[in-house]
Amino acid sequence: MSFHLAGMDEQFILRVPPSVAERINRLLSENASSSEDKSLDLEFSEDGRTGTFVIGNDRFPASVLDLPCVVESYKTYDDSALVKTADVGQMILVRESGEASPDVVEYRHGLTPPMRDARKRRFRREPDLNPELVQRVEKDLVNIMSGGTVENLDILDTNFSIVSLVIIFGNCW
Repeated sequence: MSFHLAGMDEQFILRVPPSVAERINRLLSENASSSEDKSLDLEFSEDGRTGTFVIGNDRFPASVLDLPCVVESYKTYDDSALVKTADVGQMILVRESGEASPDVVEYRHGLTPPMRDARKRRFRREPDLNPELVQRVEKDLVNIMSGGTVENLDILDTNFSIVSLVIIFGNCW
């Protein structure tokens, strides 16, 4: 399910190797006309998770990874008031040609050093639940909500009576 809010930009984090970062910086600087890298391109394959980052004539492998938590992005028009522009939940990781592709779709670390191993250190571990037990409880809850009873349940017939005890206090002086 995708929501597009009015006024919200679509943004992502682009993490590149230092050598590529220098080339992008040169391309975006005022001396772009003198740079041999005159173009940037990002192409994705059918799966939407792997692709190629092109700068000039060089091609680098890229992967889309989910961040362990959402990062908010802000911009300012007057250097005092911040306006939220997007919630960023994914990062495009550009690698050198010889580096191995990540095996997972979720990036293990956050964007800053305090978020190192964020999933392991900051978030609660998912409980180990038996899937059959969960399905049985779900089925029993649906039966109860529809006016039925729980299956495989022994109902005991109980009788109760209320005994009232009245204690009258006399003069204790």
